[in-house]
Amino acid sequence: MNGTILVGTAGQGILRSVDNGATWHRLGLRESIEFDGVVRAIAVDPSDPSRVLAGADAGICLSTDGGAHFKRVESAANGLTVWAIAYCPANPKLVFAGTGAPSRARMFRSKDGGESWQPLDVELPEFCSGVNRPRILTICGHPNKPLEVWFGVEEGGAWRSDDAGDTWTRVDQPGAGINNSDIHAIAVLPATDREPTKHVVVTVNSVCESNDDAATFSMTPSKDRFDGLYYTRTVQVLNAAGTELLLAIGNGTPGSITRIYRSEDRGQSWAQTLLHTAPNSTVWAFGAHASDPTLLFAGTKYGHLLRSTDGGRSWFKEWRDFSEITSVAWTPHVAPVHAHQQSIH
Repeated sequence: MNGTILVGTAGQGILRSVDNGATWHRLGLRESIEFDGVVRAIAVDPSDPSRVLAGADAGICLSTDGGAHFKRVESAANGLTVWAIAYCPANPKLVFAGTGAPSRARMFRSKDGGESWQPLDVELPEFCSGVNRPRILTICGHPNKPLEVWFGVEEGGAWRSDDAGDTWTRVDQPGAGINNSDIHAIAVLPATDREPTKHVVVTVNSVCESNDDAATFSMTPSKDRFDGLYYTRTVQVLNAAGTELLLAIGNGTPGSITRIYRSEDRGQSWAQTLLHTAPNSTVWAFGAHASDPTLLFAGTKYGHLLRSTDGGRSWFKEWRDFSEITSVAWTPHVAPVHAHQQSIH
């Protein structure tokens, strides 16, 4: 594999490998992201694989060399903990970032690919009942409509904008069919010749689906659908048509049992994938890049990194264990990463 694997952690910043996982290197000194800092989100620019955005405890940071170095982009997010970052697939210049605990949950937008940011006028609660301080866990753009954007809050609901973030509407209102305000992931599957656009909202304990432009949702409890497991963590769309998906689920957070399910029919049915090593905790994040749909990564809450080379049908554990994995990405750009000088006495 030619490229760079990036693993965001809580406590070790970002670790990078440019030799297919044989060796791993933390960020060096004098970086905007501390080498023992918290990085909860990593996003690769779909139009330029050398550009990588990271959401850290220092704010929003940008790399222009594939993740070898990062600089903080000065903005109102400085010093806030960024939990989610996403490029809009229909317009990669449009990027969104969301913050959360221990900071206040807020949304930010960039119209120039991450070079500058502005706070958005959407009011979110400072506290909630389940996790004390809410955090924005997911941001998603429509693959074909550049103005449609979504974000989800743990805990604070699912929100939609149809004007690229100028205004927002909360979707999980009573009667909408979304059972829980604890939103973990959102995916938008484009319309096909046979099927309309499908919106998927993943709550902590269910999968909610809509085929009527998110006017109403049908909800299925995860424990009824995924062999008794309830903690529904995240979903990953694998192809442009939206026909192939992955879903990560466990028995809690951090959890002691986790599984990855795969769908080839837009989430109508799911099959359990093969995990060659039993992970030590719930799978928390997926990493994928459109340049190679067969190569995928998944990270667990307690530091196992899994790799698939067959499009997510089977998974092998990498040799390196990490601290808490919060985000995973890979880019076909080979970053100029070098081992740092070691002090040996």
